[in-house]
Amino acid sequence: MPCRVVVCRDCCCGTEKVTGVDQAAQTAHLRAEAPVRVSACLDVCDQADVIVVQPSCADRAAGARPVWLGLVKDPAATEDITAWVQAGGPGIAPRPEILDPYAFTPPRRRTAP
Repeated sequence: MPCRVVVCRDCCCGTEKVTGVDQAAQTAHLRAEAPVRVSACLDVCDQADVIVVQPSCADRAAGARPVWLGLVKDPAATEDITAWVQAGGPGIAPRPEILDPYAFTPPRRRTAP
């Protein structure tokens, strides 16, 4: 299976709170190139719109890690993500430098007590 894409589409991402982005078109464009899962809130609302590019299972087992991209509000950025996914994504193709400003390390997720 190729790399996969997760798009956050909940409380901030994918809503009218983020203006100037056609989230449905963005999701459809990504879905044309890779499996896409629409997620509930990923708890990084300050980075809305968030896209996570996940390596394939084999590449994850070999050490590749998901890449979190935030503030993806520009159609050109979506095109750059799509091109990277087409090239294989994490574990296959290096992240293009043009995506560096969007990349961030998510905070550790809280676990229930």
